[in-house]
Order: sequence, then structure tokens, then C-alpha cells
Amino acid sequence: MLFIGICGASGSGKTTLAEQLIKDLAVPVTVIHQDCYYLDHSEMTFEERCKLNYDEPKIFDHDLLYEDICALLEGKCVTRKSYDFTRHARADTQELIEPNEVLIVEGIHAFYDKRLLEKMYLKLYISVEPDICLLRRITRDIKERGRDIDSISAQYLNTVKPMYDKYIRNYVNDADVIVARGGRNAKIVDILAGYVRDQLTLDHKKAMENQK
Repeated sequence: MLFIGICGASGSGKTTLAEQLIKDLAVPVTVIHQDCYYLDHSEMTFEERCKLNYDEPKIFDHDLLYEDICALLEGKCVTRKSYDFTRHARADTQELIEPNEVLIVEGIHAFYDKRLLEKMYLKLYISVEPDICLLRRITRDIKERGRDIDSISAQYLNTVKPMYDKYIRNYVNDADVIVARGGRNAKIVDILAGYVRDQLTLDHKKAMENQK
């Protein structure tokens, strides 16, 4: 199994890149979204949860994410984690996620946990201008998360931009490949997919030789 990490700013196109890779690879792929691993703060009121900083690294349950990734890499199934952004609450299910030939984890802090970083075969960082990311975030949060422009603007100024400057922009130093212009960069997607396919072929040949 090849483990790929995709990191970048909010709205940079991480999910889109993962989807494009799945299409081009034409092999079974498992995708894990870091956004599904926000810590559960059910002990707080909704108003209190709204005030949390959802862009800092420690807002995520890194240990649970690491456990699930390790299990998948070992060929085991895990239950699907989920998060309800309208309620700011976990919404996990009992649906099983099965291991596949390729495993992708994507998120704004996908490179934060050094334990995960060491297990990644390929680390991709998406580089997109901050103003483009903001426009994409506004569209997504209004359409998918039921938020208004005032709350989006306040969050961007108070947490999104400061956390990007402090953490996320620096993850580029951990990347193997920098993907410019976001997840719809067809040329880089073709190159990456071809590279991954070649590695899978080599792995299959090695496995067959070891069985002889």
C-alpha cells in the first residue's frame, strides 16, 4: 500500500486533488479527511464550540487519526469518522473503511504529526494564493456549511490567516512535491498518477518475486 499525504491551506484544493488522483489512478483508493477528526467537545454548549479555534493543530484528534492510519496500513478496516460542521460536533458512523492499494490523507495539518509524516511515501503540498483560497472557502462555507459572510470573515481574520502564517505555510518544507494552482492542475495530476502507478507496478513485481 502506498500512503500519500496532501497538505495545504483551507480552500487550496486538497480534496479536489485527491479526487482527481483517484480518477487518474484507476486503482482502489482509500481517502481519509483530517476534517473528520476534530476533537469532540460535546461537554460544551453550541455557543462555546463556535468560539473554538478550528484552524490550530491541537483541535484535531491526532492520536485517533494515527491509530486509524496504522490500522489501514496493516490491512485492517476502520470505522468512518465524521464531523457535523453545522453543529460543531462529531458524527461518527459504524460504516467500515477498507484498506486499498493507495491510502490518501488530506488536511490543513496533515503534516503536523511527525509519526504520520514518517509513514508517508509521498507528501504533496498545494500552493495557492491566499485570496483564491479565501474565495473558495467563502463559497464552500455558505453552500455546504450554512454559514454567513460575517462569521466566515471573522473566522478568517481571527484564526484562519494567523494559523496559516504560523503553521500551514511552513509545511511546504516537509513536502516532496509542491502542487501549484490547486487540485485541478491537470499536468501535475497526470505526472503524479503516472508515478504512483509505476511504484505500484514495482511493488507488485517485488511481491511476486518474493513468492517464488
